[in-house]
Amino acid sequence: QVPVVDVQSDNLAELWPSMVLALRSATFVAVDTVSRGGGGGGGTGRGRSRLAADGVSPRSLHALLVQSENTYLCQIYNLTLLCTEDYVVEPQSVQFLVQHGFDFNKQYSQGIPYHKGNDKGNESQSLSVRTLFLELIRAKKPLILHNGLIDLVFLYQCFYAHLPESLGTFTADLSEMFPAGIYDTKYASEFETRFVASYLEYAYKKCKRENCKLRDSSGQHLTVEFCNYPANVSRYIDYRYCSLEEESHSAGGGNKVPVCEKFSAYGWCPKGVKCPQSHNIDLIIDEDDKLWEKRKKRKHKWKHRKNVKVPANAFQQESSGEKMEQAQNGEEGPPRKQSCYEPVGATELAEIAPNGEGRPLEEISMDTEAAGAAGKEKETHGPPSQGGTHRAGFDAFMTGYIMAYVWMLKQGKNTDAAAGPWLPDCHNKLYLSGKSVPLQIVKSLFSKSSKAHSEKIKLAWDSA
Repeated sequence: QVPVVDVQSDNLAELWPSMVLALRSATFVAVDTVSRGGGGGGGTGRGRSRLAADGVSPRSLHALLVQSENTYLCQIYNLTLLCTEDYVVEPQSVQFLVQHGFDFNKQYSQGIPYHKGNDKGNESQSLSVRTLFLELIRAKKPLILHNGLIDLVFLYQCFYAHLPESLGTFTADLSEMFPAGIYDTKYASEFETRFVASYLEYAYKKCKRENCKLRDSSGQHLTVEFCNYPANVSRYIDYRYCSLEEESHSAGGGNKVPVCEKFSAYGWCPKGVKCPQSHNIDLIIDEDDKLWEKRKKRKHKWKHRKNVKVPANAFQQESSGEKMEQAQNGEEGPPRKQSCYEPVGATELAEIAPNGEGRPLEEISMDTEAAGAAGKEKETHGPPSQGGTHRAGFDAFMTGYIMAYVWMLKQGKNTDAAAGPWLPDCHNKLYLSGKSVPLQIVKSLFSKSSKAHSEKIKLAWDSA
């Protein structure tokens, strides 16, 4: 049971001191936004990203605050938000949220109010999400996201200031706002751990499974603990079920339901719960592991034949197979599933995926896993397609768990930001859909910080 502290307008003041203390003492902070809404219309590139922030309002904000010594002590907060300005909603999106348990009555009756863009008057002393975001900046902790570009757009526009006109200015501002670095677990899952899939739940369960193997072999492994909350806080806690111990994940019982290839590759399926194939992440990982073992055996066999000088025609066949595998799982890019290469994939992702992993970046109104978080899918034993551990607040936990695991694998010993990047290989690199290179969060020689940011960051330090 993972405890998630629900924060609304009626208990914000009561929980404020504990949240600020957690921010200041955290090793890193993982954040996830939940937002489903409209923002249709034309435009591409930066225009679409700005439209996403202008037309859609986050409904909740999840934060995982982690403090580590020999173990990771996790505190998870789920902030229910309410935009005080007009914003667009799509009936399909509202229906999606209702079907997956989002409580609109709670949002409109207890949501923490916020407005977009620049500050209105002197807001630095108020207890608000904007002030809490300033506390996050003042804390100078590594910020962890999953597929986090659109999350950053929302955070900036809704809790900080108006969005800059150019991407270069935006990344320059971010580099100053978060000097300890921004880390994207989707990028880490593809380019560091080299998982064959990198959507949030897959990466989390893969890390959890590998961590259990390390623990069982008495190797260095990740340990997670949660706070013992006092009675006055316990009444605000909602528990999300997810065993940190590795559970039985075999199909068992003669279950021959095939895995859905689209869901296996991207973490979504246009048929949803009506899909007759399995969306069970554990079964998907099982199949991937079996395939990986077959590839390893084939590669070993190929090398053995090469060493004993097999006939030219046999060697040529094995060699061509090896080259094809390298093309799909090349050294310069992350491993890929075979189903990712279906020609229909790009079209379907752009046109029919409600929260598609592979949709072009400029055409998404929020990142894939943030959309999934809005779903809060019930983990039941219903139709074969059902599965998932997305919950309000739990996505931030999964994001933080992945990064903690990657950091442990890299044997990072130094959490002092002054001594260099926390995790150099992933430092300030944001995943970009369909791209083999990340977006670098840097301030270049050709870009300047925005005026709104310069004023706001000065306020952050002056009022610290």
